[in-house]
Amino acid sequence: MKKRVLVVEDDPVLTRVLCDNLTFEGFDVQATGDGAQAQQVAKDFGPDLVLLDVNLPGKSGFELCEAWRQRSQIPIILLTAMGQKGDKIRGLQLGADDYVTKPFELEELLARIHAVLRRARTFGHRLVLGDVTVDFGARTATRNATELDLTHRDFEILQYLASRPHTIVSRDELLKAVWGYPDTAATRAVDHAIARLRKKIEEKPHKPRFIHTVHGDGYYLAPDGATDIQ
Repeated sequence: MKKRVLVVEDDPVLTRVLCDNLTFEGFDVQATGDGAQAQQVAKDFGPDLVLLDVNLPGKSGFELCEAWRQRSQIPIILLTAMGQKGDKIRGLQLGADDYVTKPFELEELLARIHAVLRRARTFGHRLVLGDVTVDFGARTATRNATELDLTHRDFEILQYLASRPHTIVSRDELLKAVWGYPDTAATRAVDHAIARLRKKIEEKPHKPRFIHTVHGDGYYLAPDGATDIQ
C-alpha cells in the first residue's frame, strides 16, 4: 500500500519538483498551495504525512499545524526559511514532527520523510479502545485479558482507520486499501465488515463509541471516544 504525502506549498516550481520526486520514490502525492483549502484537501486525501510550508496564503503553516495537531497525530514536516530559528522552535512547540530548512537537498528531505514515517509506525503499533487493546504487530486483540477473535481483515480495517484518527474514510477508499479493489465497486462488503467488527470491540454495537458512521461518506475511528472529525 502506497504511503500518501500531502505537499502544502505555494511555490509552484518547488511543488512540482517535490511531487515528481516523491512520486518517483513510490509515494501517492497530492498538493495544494492554498492554506485555506489545505484542511479540506487533507480530509479528502487522507495523507500519511504532510510537508507543510510555513508561509502560505489564506492560512499559515503554523495555524494548520496547530489545527491538525488538536485532533490528529498525522506526521508533519515543516518547510522553513533559512535562518528563521524562531519558526523552527514555534513549529516544534505546535507539534510538528520535524523541519527542513530551505533550500534543502532532496536526499535529506526523503531521509527525513522515511524517518518520520518509521517513528509513526512504531508509535502506532498498539491501539487502545476503552478496555480493548489491539497489538498490530502481534496480531492480537484483548478485552480485560480475554482474547478477541479478530480476523486478518478486521486488523487491516482497524489499522487503516487508526492511521487516520477522526478522519472520514470512504467506503471506496477502504475497498481499495483493504480489499484491493482497483475501482469503485457496488458492494456492501465494507458495511458488513464494519458491523461485524463493531460486535467484537464495541460495548454497544448499535451505539458505537469508537467506529462511527458518517452517512453518505464513510467511517471514522475515534480512539478517545470523541465525535469530532476532520
